[in-house]
Amino acid sequence: MNMTLLKKSDASFDPSLTSHRYVADLLEQANIEINGDRPWDMQLNASGVIENALSRGNLGLGESYMNGDWDAESLDQFFYHLTRAKLHLSVKPTQLVYHSLRAKLVNRQSAKRAWEVGERHYDLGNEFYAAMLDQRMTYTCGYWKNAANLDEAQEAKLDLICRKLALKPGMRVLDIGCGWGSFMAYAAEHYGVECVGLTISKEQAEFGKRVMKKGLPVEFRLQDYRAETEVFDRIVSIGMFEHVGHKNYREYMDVAHRCLKEDGLFLLHTIGKNVTNTPPDPWIDKYIFPNGELPSLSQVTDAAEPLFVVEDVHNFGADYDKTLMAWHENFEANWLEFRDRFDDTFYRMWRYYLLSCAGAFRARQIQLWQLVLSKQGVVGGYSRVS
Repeated sequence: MNMTLLKKSDASFDPSLTSHRYVADLLEQANIEINGDRPWDMQLNASGVIENALSRGNLGLGESYMNGDWDAESLDQFFYHLTRAKLHLSVKPTQLVYHSLRAKLVNRQSAKRAWEVGERHYDLGNEFYAAMLDQRMTYTCGYWKNAANLDEAQEAKLDLICRKLALKPGMRVLDIGCGWGSFMAYAAEHYGVECVGLTISKEQAEFGKRVMKKGLPVEFRLQDYRAETEVFDRIVSIGMFEHVGHKNYREYMDVAHRCLKEDGLFLLHTIGKNVTNTPPDPWIDKYIFPNGELPSLSQVTDAAEPLFVVEDVHNFGADYDKTLMAWHENFEANWLEFRDRFDDTFYRMWRYYLLSCAGAFRARQIQLWQLVLSKQGVVGGYSRVS
């Protein structure tokens, strides 16, 4: 439909109807119908959803979903179709200009702000995450190459990292953003290394210390990465770089450089985006990961350029789709245990988080990279592990 034919002078002119038609035409490009009968079609339950999404982007769309104003039987498929068609490039939310400018100009991941994501996200409760994650409580992408289930995929990922780092008994390993300690426990038990983990979540540190097997040489440090000064044989950072922020990428690399021995290896595991100059998602920023920011590959390599040689880059972002869907299955299966603690708005928020991200990874709009870096280059070359 030619929208220029709709003029304010028309007796039938209705701004909300105009918006509805405009969005319906956009969604048609993604093979999505409003109130259609397919699992990925959008079902409107209240007025204002379209206008909210146009003016506030994913923030408006997500909040409308949390309120129950719209649904999709298969939310992950809805977001796969939406994201694969790149409809976000066609809509420029007018009310998010401040959000974009703030993300560019303000250091939202300063040392003072760094603790906020731990308090608001990771400290939701160990029992909640234990019900959603694998048996090791690994809150990052699994490696599904030869895995049949979530536990196998996470163990395969941990072992892949150990092999990429060429761990040997007696080595000391720094884990920047160690979570509940799943990597440290696996590496210490299976490869005979000593591990020090940094976290900004009190819940994670306390839980990790309680459940860690006695006798394993593993230490949790409740501190920001910028405060670390000890030198290690190896460094690993799994799913933490997303909280660093572009204004701190160089400082992060400086910390890794000063903490790594001259002949050491550093593995960086991070979600990433395809385009550099794009702001953080406003809904994810507000409700899930405050002050989070996905890097582009060029931002990672630019920050590393004066300090490290990039030995290997491995993208298995499609595996995050499977991981998120497995987390969602566990979340749904165990929701009744937490319903008295978290309300229905939280339930819809968490579904939106897991399934929208699964759809975005499925559409290959966001990636998962593992980079192996060395200070001076591995003599004779680095042998890739997969």
